[in-house]
Amino acid sequence: MPEFAYEDFITGRVFDLGSTTVDGAEMIEFAKRFDPQPFHLDPVAAAANTLLGGLCASGWYTAALWMRAWADTVLNRSTSLGSPGGNNLSWPAPVYGGDVLAAQAGILGARVSRSKPELGLVTVLATLHRDDVCVYRAQFTALFGVRTPAGVG
Repeated sequence: MPEFAYEDFITGRVFDLGSTTVDGAEMIEFAKRFDPQPFHLDPVAAAANTLLGGLCASGWYTAALWMRAWADTVLNRSTSLGSPGGNNLSWPAPVYGGDVLAAQAGILGARVSRSKPELGLVTVLATLHRDDVCVYRAQFTALFGVRTPAGVG
């Protein structure tokens, strides 16, 4: 029996997803494969970019770090049925190798599907912080199975 089902995702609940230290070598390897911009790969080019302040992670790498924490802490222990997508994705501050990032998932809302009562739709606010600085923020819908569909049992 999964630990988390739709009923556990109550509006206002915040899941602490733990913290992770950004591995600089992994960050660069990700950029080589998926986001090969100079400021993600080359310290000299990154230093010339005064906006970012040095060699920094791809935003997509940052999103992947959050996703791993969400999967390990919640999804793999739940009735997760995927996600149809999200919006309001932002990277308000750069991420650097060695940064320690704290991950959270806040529940903004939840409802049972009208057409599929065995399915719950949960609106999640994903965040990563370095100290008091938000470095990643996204809102999305997560799908979870319900423990007892309406009209059953």
